Amino acid sequence: MLSPVLCSDLAALEPEYTEADVISTVEFNQSGEFLATGDRGGRVVIFQREPQGEYNVYSTFQSHEPEFDYLKSLEIEEKINKIRWLPLHNPAHFLLATNDKTIKLWKVSERDKRAEGYNLRDEEGRLKDLSTVTTLQVPVLRPMDLLVEASPRRVFANAHAYHINSISVNSDCETYLSADDLRINLWHLNITDRSFNIVDLKPENMEDLSEVITVAEFHPHHCHLLAFSSSTGTTRLCDMRARALCDQHAKLFEEAVDPSRRSFFSEIVSSVSDVKFSHSGRYLLTRDYLTVKVWDINMENKPVETYQVHDYLRTKLCSLYESDCIFDKFECAWNGTDSVIMTGAYNNYFRMFDRASLRDVTLEASREVCKRRAVLQPRRVCVGKKRKETDVSVDSLDFRKKILHTAWHPEENIIAIAASNNLYIFQDRLTPNGHHNTPEIQSAPPKWQTQANPPTY
Repeated sequence: MLSPVLCSDLAALEPEYTEADVISTVEFNQSGEFLATGDRGGRVVIFQREPQGEYNVYSTFQSHEPEFDYLKSLEIEEKINKIRWLPLHNPAHFLLATNDKTIKLWKVSERDKRAEGYNLRDEEGRLKDLSTVTTLQVPVLRPMDLLVEASPRRVFANAHAYHINSISVNSDCETYLSADDLRINLWHLNITDRSFNIVDLKPENMEDLSEVITVAEFHPHHCHLLAFSSSTGTTRLCDMRARALCDQHAKLFEEAVDPSRRSFFSEIVSSVSDVKFSHSGRYLLTRDYLTVKVWDINMENKPVETYQVHDYLRTKLCSLYESDCIFDKFECAWNGTDSVIMTGAYNNYFRMFDRASLRDVTLEASREVCKRRAVLQPRRVCVGKKRKETDVSVDSLDFRKKILHTAWHPEENIIAIAASNNLYIFQDRLTPNGHHNTPEIQSAPPKWQTQANPPTY
């Protein structure tokens, strides 16, 4: 199972875990009351925020099982690639979860009453002898301990020849998209046996293949707009009003590579691993291997902001290529007001950039530094030999420890960080008057602290 948020002192070594325990996606719902995580073992764990502010386990269920494609002789992993919440319309909660091939719609609901007094069944559910039924009675509802049930309501399968890398719910609350390496499909939430192909990059001859789709996302307000990025570093904005097949993009966001800095690794590090629309819908946030960029959707020629995530790795691209780390796919996130952006890095570090002040900070999510109510201290990676005692040398970074998946509460300064099999939840430290600090990143130590009480299983 997932390890709980670490907020207490540890004297022992980190417990053993299996590959199936590694968290593969993290997602807040629209209100931020619930937080869902998926892991490589196909499990979904949902946390609920308590009145005191802490997140505790609400429901755990097995979403996907390992399968085998006998036609292609391929194993299909149970790993959860993405989770997306549907907007809340009734007391039950709905979410989409996908592995490489199959998307499932889950309903998560509460039950605190049970019916008693059936006419044809006894209290244990067995059929009665009809000859003994001489009177009719009206079933009544009796209180019971709260039970959270997760049930699959739809299964969307057999529509992708390649691995699904992203799903996104449309603002019309009726459709959603799913994207694999070469195609993007549009689904209706109530129709499982067919979908519409809206983007197709597959060439007639696969030897002519020059790029693959890495991520796709619907616009938060306009149901006809979607963006998708590719391995060549481009992000395309498509308008479904223009044509049903969006093989011709409406806008193309691409930054030309400086010829003087072009190298063997240029195309690899420019591949976009994540794209997120801002909450306002005005901006696009893209993450490649070394940078995060903010694009104004009204200006295609260059990003309005570029932030270096770990520029100190430029001299280590060769060793990162040999270890396959250069192909790691880091995600990015906006805060609720689109004023601060966050993304992950190596050594269990994650980065925050304040768009107004242009200040940035590096923080660490690890068992060694996250204590109960501890305030996170900024970290600094040093390239040269001259460094402060608290600095970390680039040569001592642990590339096996990486923050790939992050999520930001849609309204408050609460963030969720997935580091291997650990889930860390941090929030802004309260000021003496009980108010949260502003999200601005200041030169003083950032006031992010761990959740008071860890969620337990």
